[in-house]
Amino acid sequence: VYPSRSHSGAAQGGIAASLGNSEPDSWEEHLYDTVKGGDFLNDQDAAEEYVKAAPRVIYELEHFGCVFSRTPDGKIAQRSFGGHSKPRACFSADRTGHAILHALHEQLLKRSKSIKIYSEWYMHSLVLDGDRCNGIVVSDIRTGAVEVMQARAVIFGTGGYGRVFNITSNAFASTADGVMAAYRAGIPIEDAEFVQYHPSGLYRQGILFSEAARGEGGYLLNGKGERFMEAYAPSRMELAPRDIVARAEQSEMDAGRGVDEKDIIHLDLRHLGEARIMERLPQIRQLGIDFIGVDCVKDP
Repeated sequence: VYPSRSHSGAAQGGIAASLGNSEPDSWEEHLYDTVKGGDFLNDQDAAEEYVKAAPRVIYELEHFGCVFSRTPDGKIAQRSFGGHSKPRACFSADRTGHAILHALHEQLLKRSKSIKIYSEWYMHSLVLDGDRCNGIVVSDIRTGAVEVMQARAVIFGTGGYGRVFNITSNAFASTADGVMAAYRAGIPIEDAEFVQYHPSGLYRQGILFSEAARGEGGYLLNGKGERFMEAYAPSRMELAPRDIVARAEQSEMDAGRGVDEKDIIHLDLRHLGEARIMERLPQIRQLGIDFIGVDCVKDP
């Protein structure tokens, strides 16, 4: 797909870094939350490198022109996210992925004299000589032309296989073609069994309803109007790690406590008020109106 149309554009709520703009924070606390949220199954060395680098990368994105939401004193705003003990999600209203993609794409275009861009090309396989990779076999989706591209190094920046599920927030392009090309070449694939189920999406649509809605203080309600997360994660409530929230929702529906006794859970934002919703969650409100006819300012 065209770079600015990659699935990263669907990421709405924020990107985590221990800037400490809302509360005192540190990379050590970020690392602990990350490892704990992964049930201690994470590659902890990789997680440590990530959380240490995150603040620098956020400021680099800012210098690239990524427009982050701001605090009253001009700092990058941060809000709470699932599994985090501190507000550390840096965001651009509820269009964070969109903002980051366009900032990065602009930087790519600035360097177009030295970086050749192949938009809408499909990679079929790696070119191997023994245990050495010498390039890739690709085709132009628009013309069907097949080419072999030589390379001294091949770096993968590709997505997962979430589109195998019928109802999913994953883009149609999330079919793991890049991962499978590596797998067929004998490259080990780590943690392929882990697929994240996002706790909030529009009923029967699979359209993401960002975690930002819960980060701003939204409530999850069952068919009885109860904030059921108190029974599953009483300290973190709606901001427990995503796997815990998703399992809690499924448990409520399995027990017959879904809305109208269906596989529906309500996300209630009414108490936030229209002004806050329009400032922080404008796209989320519009998605509800456009796709299921529900205005989250007025109804759950």
